[in-house]
Amino acid sequence: MSLGNRIAAELKGDRTIWMIIAVLSLFSILAVYSASGWEAWRSRGGNTTIFLVKHMVLMAFGFVIIYLCHLLHYRQYQRFAPIMILMAIPLLMFTLAFGRNINDASRWISLAGFSFQPSEFAKIALIIYIARELTRKQDYITSFKDAFMPILVPVLIVCGLIAPANLSTAAVLFATCILLMFIGRVSWKYIFLLGILGVVVLAGLIAIGKLYPEAGLVRVDTWISRLNEYSNVEDGGYQVQQAKIAIAKGGIIGKGPGNSLIRNFLPYAHADFIYAIICEEYGLVGATVVLALYVLLFLRNVKLVTRSPKAFGAFLAIGLSLLLTVQALANIAVNVNLVPATGLTLPLISMGGTSLLFTCVSLGIILSVSKYIESLE
Repeated sequence: MSLGNRIAAELKGDRTIWMIIAVLSLFSILAVYSASGWEAWRSRGGNTTIFLVKHMVLMAFGFVIIYLCHLLHYRQYQRFAPIMILMAIPLLMFTLAFGRNINDASRWISLAGFSFQPSEFAKIALIIYIARELTRKQDYITSFKDAFMPILVPVLIVCGLIAPANLSTAAVLFATCILLMFIGRVSWKYIFLLGILGVVVLAGLIAIGKLYPEAGLVRVDTWISRLNEYSNVEDGGYQVQQAKIAIAKGGIIGKGPGNSLIRNFLPYAHADFIYAIICEEYGLVGATVVLALYVLLFLRNVKLVTRSPKAFGAFLAIGLSLLLTVQALANIAVNVNLVPATGLTLPLISMGGTSLLFTCVSLGIILSVSKYIESLE
């Protein structure tokens, strides 16, 4: 048996999803190597090779995670869901109180020299938990008792604990949960109630941030600053300005891999604004390909939903794919100045340890669902 056939035999599940992962990973390696120049100059004396090697090691480890997660039967994640959510909430509380402060945000916990973002784990834990609860109660979520404690309360707690240091991540997760509840046929009145309670929680966080600014728990000033920059059409903030220039320079076919000029002026081009560098180097063609890959990933998961004989598999696949797609669209929207600047990365493309690895966990779980459906057929 040839090497290609042996690899194909090992990689079960939707072949199109595997192809999307491979192409996005290729974009990631090329874009990170090119876009990490500013960060390399700032912290490594201009040595971009260090970032390339680090990112390739993380990417290789991510593929191992995808492979291992896709081997595990997806119904096992249903069993782990309550444990995961019970782990996520204390981790978020600990991070909020004692987390490591990087870029004026306490989002990280340092363990044995490694920095870990609990919010990335909490996102997956919440989606799996909501999928589990929708599966258990999908035929009778008609009363306040059935909807409030099992679904609404966990969403509010997790998003409320993420929001003080990372409002954009909390907003993406909150929106994903609402969409998942809609797909799960939860009554409109409870979805509307969740939206109202979300606004109340946000208002409470803003009030805490204004009343106790010295505590530094809620980044209200940062939120206001980004909104002011976004509302200033002529300015938009330095990063947005540079991103616009990068997109304009890219034109239709781009300047070619590694030929970005704006990477030398755009802070965090390897993370939050990597899509702008892709636009500059690969032009409208490359930018459209990347966007199309995320849309195709979502459409393949919609197809999984229609083929899945089990409700949990359908909710799990669509929930995780929604989380990845909404985050990707939000990052792209920031790069083209459709929404205020956020700290969201571009899934599977941006450089970032925790974000990249938990994106791989999500993709592995999706492929686990796909593998099960494939085995039945």
